[in-house]
Amino acid sequence: MTDENTNPADDAVDVSPDRSFDNVDLDDVVFDEEDDDQGLFDDLLSGEPIFENKEVLRPSYTPHELPHRKDQINNMATILVAALRGETPSNILIYGKTGTGKTASAKFVSKELESTSQKYDVPCNVEYINCEVTDTQYRVLAQLANKFIENNQEFVDDRIDELATLREAASGDPARLADAGFDSAEAVDDRIDELEADREEMESVPMTGWPTDRVYNTFFEAVDYEERVVVIMLDEIDKLVEKSGDDTLYNLSRMNSELENSRVSIIGISNDLKFTDFLDPRVKSSLGEEEIVFPPYDANQLRDILQHRAEVAFKADALSDDVIPLCAAFAAQEHGDARRALDLLRTAGELAERDQAEGVNETHVRKAQEKIELDRVVEVVRTLPTQSKLVLFSIISLEKNGVHNVNTGEVYNIYKRLCEEIDADVLTQRRVTDLISELDMLGIVNAVVVSKGRYGRTKEISLSVPIDETEAVLMSDSRLGDIESVQPFVQARFDN
Repeated sequence: MTDENTNPADDAVDVSPDRSFDNVDLDDVVFDEEDDDQGLFDDLLSGEPIFENKEVLRPSYTPHELPHRKDQINNMATILVAALRGETPSNILIYGKTGTGKTASAKFVSKELESTSQKYDVPCNVEYINCEVTDTQYRVLAQLANKFIENNQEFVDDRIDELATLREAASGDPARLADAGFDSAEAVDDRIDELEADREEMESVPMTGWPTDRVYNTFFEAVDYEERVVVIMLDEIDKLVEKSGDDTLYNLSRMNSELENSRVSIIGISNDLKFTDFLDPRVKSSLGEEEIVFPPYDANQLRDILQHRAEVAFKADALSDDVIPLCAAFAAQEHGDARRALDLLRTAGELAERDQAEGVNETHVRKAQEKIELDRVVEVVRTLPTQSKLVLFSIISLEKNGVHNVNTGEVYNIYKRLCEEIDADVLTQRRVTDLISELDMLGIVNAVVVSKGRYGRTKEISLSVPIDETEAVLMSDSRLGDIESVQPFVQARFDN
């Protein structure tokens, strides 16, 4: 029998011990809430890092030691030691393929030169310019002028501070003026006034807008403001010549005949062994006083370089035994490119970290090789001129539709139809053949000349890059993206 005064809600409440809050771990509740608040990067940060110092594997890093480049480094040092004697070093041209240690060696020697010049209190400056970025005479001269103007401003400010201190000290001890080479306090004041006037006239060069002659004169005056030896390092110097001719090199190499206080030496670095063939004979003779060639690395040398960097870049035991030999072998196939080997090792480490793996193994290296190759293809294809993209698109379209060993005539027929589709100018077949040769040089296609007997010769063309990924890059171009389908054009090849 139910008590009439009993509250039905009381019957619904289960207060048995096993359902009470006494058994709930409140700490667990808090932790669960924290898990719900996990951010985007929390999981990525939860794994153990593989790298100790990833920057060591980047091309911009200048190591304290460069394996297998001792002869070239000693050769450079032998030439540049003249700067430490206050003399003008001979100009140097450094040649070698990409990734052979040219820039790293030159920067290493430059650092040593500047540190030694400070040690012996010999004024010496080294200025580095990448001519692939700074590729016109105006920009090169403006960048150099502004660097020396900045140095001169610091020199003047420091000198004014020294003279002001001397002026104050001389008020109590006039003999200090004579020790510093001044006859009177007024002479110190006059010198301060001269320096302040010089400081006001030191105007930075804008990156555009001045006549080139004015930029050169400003640079000349900035360099010659105080006594010093200046080494100007022009990396990718062939790009400067290709874009702007040899006027810059002519002016720089002839400066010493006009300078009064300073001396200038040039270090040119180039991947192109033949770029001096296009120089004025006078520039060539004055610029190439000393030449140093950097040969490609072999697989064993690359292994030493990677081992040397890996000891600093990775945590202990992060690499399996086969990682470095495999990276070296892949890079040795690419003409002994140390930069490629370092990129491969770094990318393999990054892929291992993304997988939250305990270390880097052969699988990561092979994935990195595929990724780097694809990245290279994407960048090369993306930056092609529109006409070259149309030619490449024609080749891809033929291969995708089952046409193998494509010949130049077939490519040209599809190319013409694509030009009509996007309203582009149609080049001659001879020019299209030249564009195919350029794609062959870039490694995007493989073009082989074959004989057709009495029908003459033609090029058989095949792709050397992944079809789908390359097509996707081409279709990202706004003009080519307007092509709805290339199938009708390819089908017309069979209909005709």
